[in-house]
Amino acid sequence: MTDLIKPLNEWILAENVEKQTTTASGLYVTETNEMTKTATVLRVGGNVTTIGEGQTIIYKSYTNTDVKIDGKDYILVLEDDVLAIK
Repeated sequence: MTDLIKPLNEWILAENVEKQTTTASGLYVTETNEMTKTATVLRVGGNVTTIGEGQTIIYKSYTNTDVKIDGKDYILVLEDDVLAIK
């Protein structure tokens, strides 16, 4: 994880978590909620005070910035746009 970018100020670098459920016949279905998303925090900016690395966050889905690092998708989200932590 040392090759990941370091977010600045109130920004958080995270990786989306997709919730999968299994149907009665054994098929996997990915649930999506268009209004909020869940992600695992990988790095936090220097001014982030309430959220730490490794925590799971729920954030507003239309406020994040998508980034690709070494071919893998991540998001940048402001601390103020985080609705809850797990």
